[in-house]
Amino acid sequence: MSRFLPHVLATLSLGLPLIGSHLARMAIGVADTVMIGWYGVETLAGLVIATSFFHILFFLGMGFGTGVLGLIATAIARGDETDVRRSARMALWLSLGFGLAVMPAMWFSDPILRGLGQTPAVAAHAQDYLRIAGWGLPVVLAQLTLNSYLAAMERTQVVMWVTLAGLPLNVALNWVLIFGNLGAPELGVQGAAIASLTVQAVQLVLLTGYAHWLPATRKHRLFQRFWKADPQALRQVFRLGWPIGLTMVAEGGLFVGSNVMMGWIGTQELAAHGIALQITAITFMVHLGLSNAATVRVAQAKGRGDAAGMGDAALTVIGLSLGFGALAIAVYLLFGPQLIGLYLDSAQPGGTAIVTLGAGLLVYAALFQLTDAFQVIALGFLRGVHDTRVPMWIAGFSYWVVGIPVAWGLAFPGGLGPAGLWLGLCVGLAFASALLMARFWRGHARRVWTRPALAV
Repeated sequence: MSRFLPHVLATLSLGLPLIGSHLARMAIGVADTVMIGWYGVETLAGLVIATSFFHILFFLGMGFGTGVLGLIATAIARGDETDVRRSARMALWLSLGFGLAVMPAMWFSDPILRGLGQTPAVAAHAQDYLRIAGWGLPVVLAQLTLNSYLAAMERTQVVMWVTLAGLPLNVALNWVLIFGNLGAPELGVQGAAIASLTVQAVQLVLLTGYAHWLPATRKHRLFQRFWKADPQALRQVFRLGWPIGLTMVAEGGLFVGSNVMMGWIGTQELAAHGIALQITAITFMVHLGLSNAATVRVAQAKGRGDAAGMGDAALTVIGLSLGFGALAIAVYLLFGPQLIGLYLDSAQPGGTAIVTLGAGLLVYAALFQLTDAFQVIALGFLRGVHDTRVPMWIAGFSYWVVGIPVAWGLAFPGGLGPAGLWLGLCVGLAFASALLMARFWRGHARRVWTRPALAV
């Protein structure tokens, strides 16, 4: 229908660079894992545990930088430049403050990780990494806030290029610092931490410089008298942001729980599960980018007071997500063994069994693709209308009261094993997507159903 074409073009213009940014960021993490894996198995285990620890804290703190996206886009749409500056500046305050506040947990992570059952050697490697890389948490949270600010300004391309530029720099620094090439000391996992922190700092400097230099942003005077507190804006961003952080932790915990339970079943099953989740995570980045674009588009319509435009923007994102989801499902079903085989040598002990198990899980990932996509898209809509607290409770209920118990029940008492765990994940995510979509369409966007029919 012709009325949707402008929405499609605007969503793709916003969303494609954001998708590219998410994929590039994921590629940096994969590069770290692969290169440390070349260095040693024990250091790899330390890196895996350290990055898991880091990401839990990142999820907790990312709500301020993520939540401010809707606030800024709404303020821009209604022409309130002062609110743009106030919201962005206080989101930077909260992001930097949170990152520094949790630094002691990373500095003294060794006893925490030992208490969680990690071996002394793995815990020591993880702490070595976190004592350096931990200083990158306030940096990446500030990056996230600037990403949201620039995305609300519809300047997503620069975010993508800055993120992409970090990938070759990270690989090069890893090669020098992890292995001691070009006369540098051989630092192992600490070298990977230095490389990550350096890349994050460079990216933040580039984004800050661009946000300061760009003519369209100069009117906001974002960094002028940056030290000046704004209690009202600080409270607003905090109230909007902390539920997002807890929502992210609840969702991340769902997958951590599935990893633990899959480990109860067997090592080969856990390996196949990890590979299948990695594949679904790659395709999920597309839906995540579309969700970010949805937040901007819905917030813009809210700022204009345009209920019809809000509904059309939301329907456009759903359609694009469905289209990509159908493509991903076809790939999963047609090329499952080939996708799993990319991650290992089937000739190695247990390799063939892992490929078979993983390909079977990708069949369930076909269903998982749609439920996971719709819940993140719905969260994007709700963040666009500044609704985060009730979605937090919906997510917690769906993931932990429904998803985890159903996964356990189907896998163990139900006797379905790995398939039962994945079906449980699908059920939890389906609950979340249905409830979150209903909250948006029956609440914030209900007026779109009563507007006169438009010509097509």
